[in-house]
Amino acid sequence: MSTPTAIEVENLHKRFGPLEVLKGINLSVSRGEVVVVMGASGSGKTTLLRCINFLEAPDRGCVTVCDTCVDCGSGGPRGRERSRRIRTICRQAAMVFQQFNLFPNRTALQNVIEAPITVRGLPKAEAIALGERLLERVGLADKRDQYPSRLSGGQKQRVAIARALAMEPEVVLFDEPTSSLDPELHEEVLQTMRELARDGMTMVVVTHEVQFARDVADRVVFMDGGSIVEEAPPEEFFTRPRHHRAQLFLRQVAGGERVSEGDVSDRLAPEASPNTTKEAE
Repeated sequence: MSTPTAIEVENLHKRFGPLEVLKGINLSVSRGEVVVVMGASGSGKTTLLRCINFLEAPDRGCVTVCDTCVDCGSGGPRGRERSRRIRTICRQAAMVFQQFNLFPNRTALQNVIEAPITVRGLPKAEAIALGERLLERVGLADKRDQYPSRLSGGQKQRVAIARALAMEPEVVLFDEPTSSLDPELHEEVLQTMRELARDGMTMVVVTHEVQFARDVADRVVFMDGGSIVEEAPPEEFFTRPRHHRAQLFLRQVAGGERVSEGDVSDRLAPEASPNTTKEAE
């Protein structure tokens, strides 16, 4: 019996002004699968994640998350039905951001329980019990009453992971979750993500963390210039990459270089729109 599909992206397109960021992406992720998305900055990785849970509205294509489908073309749902489906997808596909995005005036526990109370409608006592369990799960039970200003970067990111889990999602999307951390703080966040993977959480992770991908990923997807140009199991991708862009990318990552789109391919446009997402960084 085949494994049910958690995410299905079909012919997904996204443009910011003159810059075509996604050029007909097709991607399928099975339930319980961990997919790592790699590629140079500007290749479309973050925009792909943001389109999956509709933080950005795709221009064309279909997005299906756990059997809820939104056709973004002219024949797709409109009005209340479209809004209802997008809200369902947002609840099913939680996002963990690069910059944590915690409320600075709320404690760790308050950050975690905000969405369960306001979005899911949980009674406060139930939300608090859930929040305490999740903070314990990410190793921060003793930080429940601390404000973000009193937490390290790694602790903030683990609070952000607990906040995402508080919505009880089917899928968690990670956008370079360690890129804002000092190197010595990477491991505590990656270990939390490894534990989620062992528990069977469906995860799509944008990262340059090669060892994490080797240890945890079921599949590595490599993007270049707004397209997926290679997919393979980690061992195959890291030892025998087929696409020349992937080969160059891995050489640069191995050398510790900051990899930008200009390093591996021509610029997608003479200059990016000022409204382009953080993917252009």
